[in-house]
Amino acid sequence: MPPLSTPSRREALGLLSAGIAAGLGACSKPSEELVPYVVQPEQLLPGVPARYATALSLGGWARGVHAIAVDGRPIKIEGNPQHPASLGATDVFAEAAILDLYDPDRSRTVTERVSGIASWDMVERALAAPLAQVRREKGRGLRLLTGRVTSPTLARQIAALLQAMPEAVWHVHEPLDDAAALRGADLAFGRPLRALPDPGRAEIICCVGADTLGPGPDQIRFGRAFIDRRQDPVRFGRLYVAETALTQTGIKADARCALHPADHAGLLAALASSLGANLLVPDLPPEAARFATAAAADLRGAEGRALVLVGDALPPELHALGHWINGRLKAPVTYVAPHDVAGDHAPADLATLAADLDRGGVSCLAILGCNPVQTAPADLAFADKIGRAGFSVHAGLHGDETAGATHWHLPLAHELECWSDLRALDGTASLVQPLVRPLYGGRSAHEILSLLASAPATAGYDIVRATWHDRGGDDFEGWWRKALHDGVIPDSAAAPVDPGEARLPALPLRPPVTGLAVEMRPDPCLYDGRYANNAWLQECPKPVSKQVWGNALALSAREAARRSLAAGDVVRLGMDGRAIEALVSVESGVADGAGVLTLGYGRPRAGAIGSGIGADGYRLATAAAPRLLAGVDVEKLDRTGEVLRTQNYTQIEGETRKLFRQIALADLPQAKPKGIGAEQPTLLEPWTGDADGHAWAMVIDTHACIGCNACVVACQSENNVPVVGPEEIARGRMMHWLRVDLYDSGTPEAVHAGFQPVPCMHCEHAPCEPVCPVAASVHDGEGLNLQVYNRCVGTRFCEANCPYKVRRFNFFGYADGQPYATMGAESIKAQHNPNVTVRARGVMEKCTYCIQRIANERQDSERDGRPMGPVATACQSACPTRAITFGDLAKPDSPIRRLRQDPRHYALMEELNTRPRTTYLADLHAPNPDLGGRT
Repeated sequence: MPPLSTPSRREALGLLSAGIAAGLGACSKPSEELVPYVVQPEQLLPGVPARYATALSLGGWARGVHAIAVDGRPIKIEGNPQHPASLGATDVFAEAAILDLYDPDRSRTVTERVSGIASWDMVERALAAPLAQVRREKGRGLRLLTGRVTSPTLARQIAALLQAMPEAVWHVHEPLDDAAALRGADLAFGRPLRALPDPGRAEIICCVGADTLGPGPDQIRFGRAFIDRRQDPVRFGRLYVAETALTQTGIKADARCALHPADHAGLLAALASSLGANLLVPDLPPEAARFATAAAADLRGAEGRALVLVGDALPPELHALGHWINGRLKAPVTYVAPHDVAGDHAPADLATLAADLDRGGVSCLAILGCNPVQTAPADLAFADKIGRAGFSVHAGLHGDETAGATHWHLPLAHELECWSDLRALDGTASLVQPLVRPLYGGRSAHEILSLLASAPATAGYDIVRATWHDRGGDDFEGWWRKALHDGVIPDSAAAPVDPGEARLPALPLRPPVTGLAVEMRPDPCLYDGRYANNAWLQECPKPVSKQVWGNALALSAREAARRSLAAGDVVRLGMDGRAIEALVSVESGVADGAGVLTLGYGRPRAGAIGSGIGADGYRLATAAAPRLLAGVDVEKLDRTGEVLRTQNYTQIEGETRKLFRQIALADLPQAKPKGIGAEQPTLLEPWTGDADGHAWAMVIDTHACIGCNACVVACQSENNVPVVGPEEIARGRMMHWLRVDLYDSGTPEAVHAGFQPVPCMHCEHAPCEPVCPVAASVHDGEGLNLQVYNRCVGTRFCEANCPYKVRRFNFFGYADGQPYATMGAESIKAQHNPNVTVRARGVMEKCTYCIQRIANERQDSERDGRPMGPVATACQSACPTRAITFGDLAKPDSPIRRLRQDPRHYALMEELNTRPRTTYLADLHAPNPDLGGRT
């Protein structure tokens, strides 16, 4: 490699001027044609939003979305109803992708480890010599490392690269992969296959270590099908969940068992033995044995309508056993061949690359869109070995931990800034189209891979079109426009594969239980850590623990007491000579002898928002057991910390039942709807103020809510809700207009919990209104409880009088000179919704039922000379299970009126006689009488 030279003063000034020009031109539409989702307006009017169908990835897999832009600025993400992975909904990661786009900590320029700021021309010159060398040797010494690749275009480019240089090797590293599941399918069927379970056709489901309703690329599809089926009392079925610690799936379970990780194999063996397997069933704890017997009986009685799901963290042999069980049950599972490959080239793993680096066999290493220095298993020592490559280059959105370890770092364009394509889990392909030019001069993965292949410079638009040109037929332009318009390429799903009969695997021997067993889980807010610098997600409460701004080791109360630990204690977790420090959190539903730690924290180079927060679980993971650690040593340290939460975990039997209503399925015929307390005596006149002909209301089905928090982040994105930071959270201050409460009427050992989203109740007899001295809290003619910001003088009387605690006070000017960290950057301001006031310091704010959306529909209907149509709030649009319904009570045929007559209908604290417009449907469950309720 030729020596690198520091740029001259003339070159440095040229780079500076080029960067300024790129920044000035960034907030504009790309030069290529984009296709709006509905109808292309004759001319783009200022302030009028335009929708574009595109796709966002999570772990490589696509979720189809509609990106909403105003005046060339993307401001909001919503789901694409035509896409099989999103079905018109979103998750927290899709909603927060809009903030990632504007992140001021994103990479802004090419950098070289020694000389610092560089240019694309400089890196091309630096790449010339090492690439010429590996081409002469047919690719020997060249290694390409990527995350999971589902893009047909990127797969085509990788296949072409490997064909031109057959000695080169492509490696894939995805921290939260399904490698164990694929190896399990190989054990069962003789080839790696990907299973696509259909919960819509499964009435009895048993999850063993699987959080199928939790964070992941299949959360929306699975959650929608699961809840849709359970809306039918005849097909309601029963959900069994055995898990180490409480999850979103465990909360929705009809029967749940807290199970030590070492006993997962015994439980699956018991289920298989009940179906005729000749297996030695290990001894199970009494509660787990009862659970296994009850689940096995229900599974056998629902052949063709029963399903067993095994968690990704469990070893391949247990996945193979799950396939065998599902085969005996004739379970509704479709199998497809893996489509995250490049033609005939299957990728090698990260351990193989680490070995090649160790022996000096890598002369040129290119890392594209992943962060192995942070997320690789600790025993690979990848951070140390990466320096042994003769030449290394990293392309990513941020100057992260891997960027700091390679010779060169290249800024990667965001998915909302570039052309690409992606596949969903079922193989359905979508086109990815940009809404803005790259804000910070980044290039797409396709353009960077073309650079590595020494191909002529080609725009990403042309590279992607070349992939699909033959698919379009004679009218390619018409086909292309329709594919962009719909956001889905028709007939692109993978063809089902007949796997044949599954083989019964040999179960691994149960190791002796020593030390603490720790399960590493994806974080419901940060996933694998890639979203660590996203302030919305850092401040989003985790669905179960309600923790924000960090992670903690979750232990049961008995386990904590046995180790003389309390919540907030700091412990050192050690394994094989490696150690980390973590806070302790005492939580219900955790199996004794085990603990749970979520991944994605403890990053040293995440950015101004995410650096140095929490404990880094990757530092204990191993290549052999990346997610389940056995024999972890726990040492209590002489200091404490604080587990920041937005809600305390309380279990008060009588009080809880007044706040959160749960009904057993067998009792549903006797249930009667509860009103809003209007029959109670009051000194106030009955509300008759719906003078404008509309009466807006909301009904939330708590049975359908899976606690995913998509509604919370959607509300934050739509309504310009600020981030307050960990210091203010510690003082009990937060700004979310919507929260998802967790109520538990069980015990710490036998959880019986449910989720309840709580926005403003929009009470007809609102306690906040008469106490406001300046009439800032008022009612309008459509029944909305409004907050007039320019009247508010900050007395906070309304907050004190609100029994639902849904009002938030601006203690600081979060949008006016006092933002948290980088949240006041000019790039962040570009995300703000122009139809929602950005509040100044010292005012009260709260949920408005997205009044700006109501106003937009009113204006459209008046312009078109028609009655007002349906209005969807941001939280309603985001909800993957359609738990939230918003509508007009004044319309006789409104769905909201029918829901208020549902037997499960109730109002939160109706005894207060506030007569809320936001009401609820009770949670439903179907406990197994043989288990006496949930275990």
